Amino acid sequence: MRRTVFNEDHEAFRETIRDFIEAEVVPVYDEWFAAGQAPRDFYYKLGELGIFGISVPEEFGGAGMDTHKFEAVLYEETARAGVQFGGSGVHVLLALPYLKMLATDEQKKRYLPKFATGEEMWAIAMTEPGTGSDLAGMKTTAKLSEDGTHYVLNGAKTFITGGVHADKVIVCARTAAPTAEDRRHGISLFAVDTTSEGYSVGRKLDKLGLKTSDTAELAFVDVKVPVEDLLGEENMGFSYLGHNLASERWGIAFGAYAQAKAAVRFAKQYVQERTVFGKPVAHFQNTKFELAACQAEVDAAEAVADRATEALDAGELTPAEAASAKLFCTEVAHRVIDRCLQLHGGYGYMNEYPIARLYADNRVNRIYGGTSEIMKTIIAKDMGL
Repeated sequence: MRRTVFNEDHEAFRETIRDFIEAEVVPVYDEWFAAGQAPRDFYYKLGELGIFGISVPEEFGGAGMDTHKFEAVLYEETARAGVQFGGSGVHVLLALPYLKMLATDEQKKRYLPKFATGEEMWAIAMTEPGTGSDLAGMKTTAKLSEDGTHYVLNGAKTFITGGVHADKVIVCARTAAPTAEDRRHGISLFAVDTTSEGYSVGRKLDKLGLKTSDTAELAFVDVKVPVEDLLGEENMGFSYLGHNLASERWGIAFGAYAQAKAAVRFAKQYVQERTVFGKPVAHFQNTKFELAACQAEVDAAEAVADRATEALDAGELTPAEAASAKLFCTEVAHRVIDRCLQLHGGYGYMNEYPIARLYADNRVNRIYGGTSEIMKTIIAKDMGL
Protein backbone atom coordinates (compact mmCIF):
# COMPACT_ATOMS: atom_id res chain seq x y z
CA MET A 1 0.00 0.00 0.00
CA ARG A 2 1.35 3.39 -0.97
CA ARG A 3 1.65 5.80 1.91
CA THR A 4 0.26 9.28 1.26
CA VAL A 5 0.60 11.15 4.54
CA PHE A 6 3.97 12.75 3.71
CA ASN A 7 5.01 14.95 0.77
CA GLU A 8 8.38 16.00 -0.68
CA ASP A 9 8.95 18.63 2.01
CA HIS A 10 8.48 16.07 4.75
CA GLU A 11 10.85 13.64 3.06
CA ALA A 12 13.49 16.34 2.63
CA PHE A 13 13.11 17.11 6.33
CA ARG A 14 13.51 13.38 7.03
CA GLU A 15 16.86 13.30 5.24
CA THR A 16 18.05 16.32 7.20
CA ILE A 17 17.01 14.78 10.51
CA ARG A 18 18.55 11.41 9.66
CA ASP A 19 21.88 13.05 8.84
CA PHE A 20 21.71 15.17 11.99
CA ILE A 21 21.06 12.13 14.18
CA GLU A 22 23.96 10.22 12.66
CA ALA A 23 26.34 13.16 13.12
CA GLU A 24 25.21 14.73 16.39
CA VAL A 25 23.38 12.09 18.43
CA VAL A 26 24.49 8.53 17.69
CA PRO A 27 28.19 9.10 18.52
CA VAL A 28 27.40 10.49 22.00
CA TYR A 29 24.16 8.74 22.85
CA ASP A 30 25.74 6.22 25.21
CA GLU A 31 27.10 9.14 27.24
CA TRP A 32 23.62 10.67 27.46
CA PHE A 33 22.19 7.31 28.48
CA ALA A 34 24.73 6.94 31.29
CA ALA A 35 24.19 10.53 32.45
CA GLY A 36 20.41 10.15 32.47
CA GLN A 37 19.80 13.22 30.32
CA ALA A 38 20.83 15.00 27.15
CA PRO A 39 23.11 18.02 27.66
CA ARG A 40 21.46 21.43 27.73
CA ASP A 41 23.47 22.72 24.76
CA PHE A 42 21.96 20.01 22.55
CA TYR A 43 18.67 21.92 22.62
CA TYR A 44 20.37 24.94 21.10
CA LYS A 45 21.33 22.70 18.18
CA LEU A 46 17.71 21.63 17.77
CA GLY A 47 16.73 25.29 17.80
CA GLU A 48 19.33 26.11 15.14
CA LEU A 49 18.01 23.26 13.03
CA GLY A 50 14.56 24.84 13.19
CA ILE A 51 12.84 21.93 14.91
CA PHE A 52 11.34 24.00 17.73
CA GLY A 53 10.05 26.70 15.42
CA ILE A 54 8.17 24.64 12.84
CA SER A 55 4.75 25.50 14.26
CA VAL A 56 5.69 28.83 15.83
CA PRO A 57 4.10 31.75 13.91
CA GLU A 58 6.46 33.55 11.56
CA GLU A 59 6.16 36.90 13.35
CA PHE A 60 7.73 35.26 16.41
CA GLY A 61 10.64 33.62 14.62
CA GLY A 62 9.12 30.34 13.47
CA ALA A 63 8.11 28.74 10.19
CA GLY A 64 4.39 29.12 10.86
CA MET A 65 3.43 25.64 9.67
CA ASP A 66 0.15 24.43 11.14
CA THR A 67 0.87 20.72 10.89
CA HIS A 68 2.04 17.81 13.03
CA LYS A 69 3.58 15.88 10.15
CA PHE A 70 7.10 17.13 10.78
CA GLU A 71 6.76 15.94 14.37
CA ALA A 72 5.65 12.58 12.97
CA VAL A 73 8.85 12.39 10.92
CA LEU A 74 10.86 13.09 14.07
CA TYR A 75 9.13 10.22 15.86
CA GLU A 76 9.97 7.85 13.03
CA GLU A 77 13.59 8.93 12.65
CA THR A 78 14.51 8.94 16.33
CA ALA A 79 12.91 5.52 16.78
CA ARG A 80 14.66 4.22 13.67
CA ALA A 81 18.02 5.22 15.12
CA GLY A 82 17.18 3.97 18.61
CA VAL A 83 17.66 7.40 20.19
CA GLN A 84 15.69 10.19 21.82
CA PHE A 85 16.09 13.96 21.81
CA GLY A 86 16.21 14.13 25.60
CA GLY A 87 13.21 15.79 27.21
CA SER A 88 12.62 18.15 24.31
CA GLY A 89 9.47 16.41 23.09
CA VAL A 90 7.30 18.01 25.74
CA HIS A 91 8.62 21.43 24.69
CA VAL A 92 6.89 21.19 21.31
CA LEU A 93 4.13 18.61 21.68
CA LEU A 94 2.75 19.70 25.06
CA ALA A 95 3.84 23.23 25.90
CA LEU A 96 3.53 24.93 22.51
CA PRO A 97 -0.19 24.23 21.96
CA TYR A 98 -1.00 25.98 25.25
CA LEU A 99 1.11 29.00 24.35
CA LYS A 100 -0.46 29.29 20.90
CA MET A 101 -3.98 28.85 22.27
CA LEU A 102 -3.82 30.88 25.48
CA ALA A 103 -1.02 33.43 25.33
CA THR A 104 -1.87 37.06 24.61
CA ASP A 105 0.01 38.91 21.87
CA GLU A 106 2.19 40.50 24.54
CA GLN A 107 2.96 37.10 26.05
CA LYS A 108 3.74 35.56 22.68
CA LYS A 109 6.24 38.34 22.01
CA ARG A 110 7.97 37.47 25.27
CA TYR A 111 7.76 33.69 25.07
CA LEU A 112 7.85 32.43 21.50
CA PRO A 113 11.07 33.85 20.00
CA LYS A 114 13.18 32.20 22.72
CA PHE A 115 10.99 29.10 22.52
CA ALA A 116 11.85 28.69 18.83
CA THR A 117 15.61 29.05 19.34
CA GLY A 118 15.82 26.74 22.36
CA GLU A 119 17.07 29.62 24.47
CA GLU A 120 14.15 28.93 26.79
CA MET A 121 13.03 25.34 27.19
CA TRP A 122 9.48 24.70 28.43
CA ALA A 123 7.88 21.92 30.45
CA ILE A 124 4.39 21.47 31.87
CA ALA A 125 3.64 20.55 35.48
CA MET A 126 0.32 18.84 36.09
CA THR A 127 0.83 15.65 38.11
CA GLU A 128 1.25 15.83 41.87
CA PRO A 129 2.44 13.30 44.44
CA GLY A 130 -0.54 11.27 45.57
CA THR A 131 -2.98 12.40 42.88
CA GLY A 132 -1.68 10.73 39.70
CA SER A 133 -4.14 11.15 36.85
CA ASP A 134 -6.73 12.83 39.10
CA LEU A 135 -5.95 16.40 38.08
CA ALA A 136 -9.06 17.70 39.82
CA GLY A 137 -7.48 16.58 43.09
CA MET A 138 -4.43 18.82 42.80
CA LYS A 139 -3.37 20.69 45.95
CA THR A 140 -0.90 23.25 44.54
CA THR A 141 -2.31 26.73 45.08
CA ALA A 142 -1.80 30.15 43.53
CA LYS A 143 -3.23 32.99 45.62
CA LEU A 144 -3.55 36.52 44.29
CA SER A 145 -1.60 39.07 46.32
CA GLU A 146 -3.42 41.87 48.10
CA ASP A 147 -2.10 44.48 45.67
CA GLY A 148 -3.15 42.33 42.69
CA THR A 149 0.30 42.35 41.05
CA HIS A 150 1.22 38.71 41.42
CA TYR A 151 0.15 35.24 42.54
CA VAL A 152 1.87 33.34 45.34
CA LEU A 153 2.49 29.74 44.29
CA ASN A 154 2.85 26.89 46.79
CA GLY A 155 2.89 23.15 46.24
CA ALA A 156 4.72 20.29 44.54
CA LYS A 157 4.69 18.40 41.24
CA THR A 158 6.17 15.09 40.14
CA PHE A 159 6.95 13.15 36.94
CA ILE A 160 7.77 16.42 35.14
CA THR A 161 9.44 15.60 31.83
CA GLY A 162 12.07 18.16 30.94
CA GLY A 163 11.91 19.46 34.50
CA VAL A 164 15.66 19.55 35.08
CA HIS A 165 16.58 21.69 32.07
CA ALA A 166 13.37 23.75 31.90
CA ASP A 167 13.64 27.54 31.86
CA LYS A 168 9.87 28.03 31.91
CA VAL A 169 7.19 25.70 33.23
CA ILE A 170 3.45 25.82 32.65
CA VAL A 171 2.21 25.11 36.16
CA CYS A 172 -1.35 24.04 36.94
CA ALA A 173 -2.53 25.35 40.29
CA ARG A 174 -5.71 26.06 42.23
CA THR A 175 -6.84 29.67 42.28
CA ALA A 176 -10.21 28.77 43.79
CA ALA A 177 -11.68 25.88 45.73
CA PRO A 178 -13.67 23.22 43.88
CA THR A 179 -17.43 23.44 44.10
CA ALA A 180 -19.87 20.75 45.17
CA GLU A 181 -21.14 20.59 41.60
CA ASP A 182 -17.73 20.66 39.90
CA ARG A 183 -14.53 19.54 41.63
CA ARG A 184 -12.60 20.55 38.50
CA HIS A 185 -13.45 24.21 39.01
CA GLY A 186 -10.74 26.63 40.16
CA ILE A 187 -7.65 25.45 38.27
CA SER A 188 -5.52 28.01 36.43
CA LEU A 189 -2.37 27.84 34.30
CA PHE A 190 0.76 29.95 34.82
CA ALA A 191 4.02 30.43 32.94
CA VAL A 192 6.56 30.17 35.75
CA ASP A 193 10.20 31.24 35.44
CA THR A 194 12.42 28.55 36.94
CA THR A 195 14.84 31.18 38.28
CA SER A 196 12.12 32.55 40.58
CA GLU A 197 12.87 32.63 44.30
CA GLY A 198 11.23 29.68 46.04
CA TYR A 199 11.22 27.50 42.91
CA SER A 200 13.32 24.35 43.24
CA VAL A 201 14.03 21.17 41.34
CA GLY A 202 14.03 18.10 43.55
CA ARG A 203 15.13 14.63 42.56
CA LYS A 204 15.91 13.76 38.98
CA LEU A 205 13.82 10.61 38.88
CA ASP A 206 15.43 7.28 38.01
CA LYS A 207 13.05 5.75 35.47
CA LEU A 208 12.77 2.29 33.98
CA GLY A 209 13.12 3.73 30.48
CA LEU A 210 13.40 7.06 28.63
CA LYS A 211 16.79 7.38 30.29
CA THR A 212 17.94 10.44 28.33
CA SER A 213 14.77 12.35 29.16
CA ASP A 214 15.22 14.39 32.34
CA THR A 215 12.24 13.86 34.62
CA ALA A 216 12.04 15.65 37.94
CA GLU A 217 10.12 16.62 41.04
CA LEU A 218 9.38 20.34 41.44
CA ALA A 219 8.59 22.36 44.55
CA PHE A 220 7.16 25.86 44.97
CA VAL A 221 7.49 27.80 48.22
CA ASP A 222 5.93 31.26 48.07
CA VAL A 223 6.94 31.66 44.42
CA LYS A 224 5.81 35.03 43.08
CA VAL A 225 4.25 34.77 39.62
CA PRO A 226 3.41 38.11 37.94
CA VAL A 227 -0.22 38.42 36.89
CA GLU A 228 1.14 39.00 33.38
CA ASP A 229 2.12 35.32 33.34
CA LEU A 230 -1.39 33.91 33.86
CA LEU A 231 -2.24 31.87 30.76
CA GLY A 232 -5.84 32.25 29.65
CA GLU A 233 -8.60 32.99 32.11
CA GLU A 234 -8.45 32.33 35.80
CA ASN A 235 -10.19 29.12 36.97
CA MET A 236 -10.58 27.81 33.41
CA GLY A 237 -7.48 25.61 33.45
CA PHE A 238 -9.17 22.23 33.50
CA SER A 239 -11.03 22.91 30.25
CA TYR A 240 -7.77 24.04 28.66
CA LEU A 241 -6.06 20.82 29.73
CA GLY A 242 -8.81 18.76 28.15
CA HIS A 243 -8.62 20.72 24.91
CA ASN A 244 -5.07 19.59 24.16
CA LEU A 245 -5.41 15.96 25.18
CA ALA A 246 -6.13 14.83 21.62
CA SER A 247 -2.80 16.11 20.29
CA GLU A 248 -0.92 14.67 23.27
CA ARG A 249 -2.47 11.25 22.76
CA TRP A 250 -1.82 11.43 19.03
CA GLY A 251 1.86 12.00 19.81
CA ILE A 252 2.00 8.96 22.08
CA ALA A 253 0.17 6.84 19.51
CA PHE A 254 2.40 7.87 16.62
CA GLY A 255 5.53 7.50 18.71
CA ALA A 256 4.49 3.99 19.74
CA TYR A 257 3.83 2.97 16.14
CA ALA A 258 7.27 4.34 15.18
CA GLN A 259 8.88 2.30 17.96
CA ALA A 260 7.14 -0.87 16.77
CA LYS A 261 8.36 -0.23 13.23
CA ALA A 262 11.89 0.28 14.50
CA ALA A 263 11.73 -2.92 16.55
CA VAL A 264 10.99 -4.96 13.43
CA ARG A 265 13.92 -3.27 11.70
CA PHE A 266 16.28 -4.08 14.59
CA ALA A 267 15.08 -7.70 14.80
CA LYS A 268 15.29 -8.27 11.05
CA GLN A 269 18.86 -7.01 10.97
CA TYR A 270 19.84 -9.08 13.99
CA VAL A 271 18.40 -12.41 12.80
CA GLN A 272 20.06 -12.01 9.41
CA GLU A 273 23.47 -11.51 11.03
CA ARG A 274 23.21 -13.89 14.00
CA THR A 275 24.10 -17.56 13.37
CA VAL A 276 22.95 -20.54 15.45
CA PHE A 277 23.42 -24.23 14.66
CA GLY A 278 25.38 -23.15 11.63
CA LYS A 279 22.56 -21.14 10.10
CA PRO A 280 21.33 -17.54 10.30
CA VAL A 281 18.45 -17.17 12.76
CA ALA A 282 16.45 -15.72 9.87
CA HIS A 283 16.60 -19.12 8.18
CA PHE A 284 14.22 -20.77 10.67
CA GLN A 285 10.51 -20.83 9.96
CA ASN A 286 9.59 -19.59 13.43
CA THR A 287 11.67 -16.47 12.89
CA LYS A 288 9.99 -15.77 9.57
CA PHE A 289 6.53 -16.30 11.00
CA GLU A 290 7.19 -14.11 14.04
CA LEU A 291 8.53 -11.21 11.98
CA ALA A 292 5.75 -11.57 9.42
CA ALA A 293 3.14 -11.34 12.18
CA CYS A 294 4.91 -8.32 13.65
CA GLN A 295 5.06 -6.61 10.26
CA ALA A 296 1.33 -7.12 9.76
CA GLU A 297 0.64 -5.45 13.12
CA VAL A 298 2.96 -2.56 12.27
CA ASP A 299 1.18 -2.07 8.94
CA ALA A 300 -2.14 -1.79 10.76
CA ALA A 301 -0.70 0.61 13.37
CA GLU A 302 0.79 2.76 10.61
CA ALA A 303 -2.61 3.10 8.98
CA VAL A 304 -4.21 4.11 12.28
CA ALA A 305 -1.40 6.55 13.10
CA ASP A 306 -1.52 8.14 9.64
CA ARG A 307 -5.29 8.52 9.75
CA ALA A 308 -5.06 10.17 13.16
CA THR A 309 -2.37 12.53 11.84
CA GLU A 310 -4.54 13.67 8.97
CA ALA A 311 -7.52 14.16 11.30
CA LEU A 312 -5.43 16.13 13.80
CA ASP A 313 -4.08 18.45 11.11
CA ALA A 314 -7.62 19.00 9.86
CA GLY A 315 -8.81 19.83 13.38
CA GLU A 316 -11.13 16.83 13.31
CA LEU A 317 -9.51 14.35 15.71
CA THR A 318 -12.10 13.70 18.41
CA PRO A 319 -11.20 12.67 21.98
CA ALA A 320 -12.57 9.17 21.35
CA GLU A 321 -10.62 8.79 18.10
CA ALA A 322 -7.44 9.95 19.80
CA ALA A 323 -8.06 7.50 22.62
CA SER A 324 -8.64 4.69 20.12
CA ALA A 325 -5.44 5.49 18.24
CA LYS A 326 -3.43 5.61 21.45
CA LEU A 327 -4.91 2.38 22.78
CA PHE A 328 -4.36 0.48 19.53
CA CYS A 329 -0.88 1.74 18.68
CA THR A 330 0.53 1.39 22.18
CA GLU A 331 -0.84 -2.13 22.59
CA VAL A 332 0.56 -3.12 19.17
CA ALA A 333 3.95 -1.67 20.09
CA HIS A 334 3.93 -3.61 23.36
CA ARG A 335 3.35 -6.91 21.58
CA VAL A 336 5.69 -6.27 18.66
CA ILE A 337 8.63 -5.03 20.71
CA ASP A 338 8.33 -7.95 23.12
CA ARG A 339 8.39 -10.46 20.25
CA CYS A 340 11.29 -8.72 18.54
CA LEU A 341 13.28 -8.75 21.78
CA GLN A 342 12.60 -12.48 22.08
CA LEU A 343 14.18 -13.01 18.67
CA HIS A 344 17.37 -11.42 19.98
CA GLY A 345 17.65 -14.09 22.69
CA GLY A 346 19.84 -13.15 25.64
CA TYR A 347 21.35 -10.23 23.77
CA GLY A 348 17.94 -8.61 23.66
CA TYR A 349 18.23 -8.10 27.42
CA MET A 350 21.46 -6.14 27.10
CA ASN A 351 21.25 -2.34 27.03
CA GLU A 352 23.97 -2.17 24.40
CA TYR A 353 21.33 -3.36 21.93
CA PRO A 354 18.68 -0.81 20.93
CA ILE A 355 15.88 -3.35 21.29
CA ALA A 356 16.48 -3.55 25.06
CA ARG A 357 16.31 0.22 25.46
CA LEU A 358 13.26 0.33 23.24
CA TYR A 359 11.54 -2.29 25.38
CA ALA A 360 12.01 -0.16 28.50
CA ASP A 361 11.16 3.11 26.76
CA ASN A 362 7.94 1.74 25.32
CA ARG A 363 6.42 0.58 28.59
CA VAL A 364 5.31 4.04 29.71
CA ASN A 365 3.22 4.58 26.56
CA ARG A 366 0.35 2.62 28.10
CA ILE A 367 0.49 4.76 31.26
CA TYR A 368 1.12 8.43 30.53
CA GLY A 369 -1.28 10.62 28.63
CA GLY A 370 -4.00 8.45 30.15
CA THR A 371 -3.68 4.72 30.86
CA SER A 372 -5.00 2.07 28.49
CA GLU A 373 -7.85 1.56 30.94
CA ILE A 374 -8.79 5.24 30.73
CA MET A 375 -8.67 5.02 26.92
CA LYS A 376 -11.10 2.11 27.00
CA THR A 377 -13.42 4.10 29.26
CA ILE A 378 -13.43 7.03 26.83
CA ILE A 379 -14.08 4.80 23.84
CA ALA A 380 -16.86 2.89 25.62
CA LYS A 381 -18.54 6.16 26.61
CA ASP A 382 -18.38 7.33 23.00
CA MET A 383 -20.06 4.08 22.00
CA GLY A 384 -22.94 4.88 24.34
CA LEU A 385 -21.99 2.19 26.81
